[in-house]
Amino acid sequence: MKKSWIAVVLIALPTATHAQTPLQYPGFYISAEGGVNWMFNTTINTPNFGGIVNVYPNTGWLAGGSIGYDFVGPRIELEGVYRSNNGTLQGAFNFNRAGFNNQQTAIMANVFYDFLAGGPIVPYIGAGLGIAFVNASALGRYTSSTNFAYQGMIGVGWNIDPMFRLNLEGRYYGTTNPTVNNPFAGGVTFNNNNIALMASLAVRFGEPPPAPPPPPPAVAPPSFMVFFDWDRSNLSQQALTTIKQAADAFRAKGNARITATGHTDTSGPEAYNMALSLRRANAVKDALVRNGVPAPAITVIGMGEKGLLVPTADGVREPQNRRVEIVIQ
Repeated sequence: MKKSWIAVVLIALPTATHAQTPLQYPGFYISAEGGVNWMFNTTINTPNFGGIVNVYPNTGWLAGGSIGYDFVGPRIELEGVYRSNNGTLQGAFNFNRAGFNNQQTAIMANVFYDFLAGGPIVPYIGAGLGIAFVNASALGRYTSSTNFAYQGMIGVGWNIDPMFRLNLEGRYYGTTNPTVNNPFAGGVTFNNNNIALMASLAVRFGEPPPAPPPPPPAVAPPSFMVFFDWDRSNLSQQALTTIKQAADAFRAKGNARITATGHTDTSGPEAYNMALSLRRANAVKDALVRNGVPAPAITVIGMGEKGLLVPTADGVREPQNRRVEIVIQ
């Protein structure tokens, strides 16, 4: 019994996953992001002026945005991010401590891959390359440097609905070593390594693919019924009127064919009823020909007691079973 329940669950899980409505579709998106940034402690070697300077950055912040395209799995985007960190310098220049500020703007081309794309919770990884403009200031001096930038990302997204997605992400970001030009110390460099914890909200413009159009409704071919008295194959006035309507429908349809299928009730011998059904079908055919339907366009079938319109026991004289069905195709 326990194994049976396990089997049912294993069978149901893929079905439930497949039946879930997707929450991601291919298309463009834009996002806004922000968070906290930690710049690693580093040192600056100033051989011309006092030796080693230690840099102790404080916790900083970042903000930015991106525009991208979601392929539902892979994603690509162009991102701009601004980072700011203050801190202190300690060591050389005959001082114990001094203020330090580092600001950097990065333009990055990123590639991501979403796992479980289309579901509500989407883990992802990513990497990016780009260019960074680093501005550093200390001791009343300000300098800027342009550097190659790189980053790696890992995060998880929440597809709120097909339009909105919220991401929580951890990121490593680094650049080649920025150069600080100081008239006292000369040109010196420092390491620029950062980690960040950030959140972003994406707005997507991809629309769900249109639902396939419903199949066209089945159109039944025009059909008419002619009824007969018991054990008779002659046509009543009402029957002749119906046959004329069938001939008119044939001409309106253009290139068509007519099938006249004769039936009887269950009274009388079966062989006799088969012949009677054929006589009734041929009587209808002759009337159709008189109304302008070409004889080669008409097929005559005798069903006898088969195909009762009203099921009855054997030997029952049921008027609705004594008929010819005219079908135009």
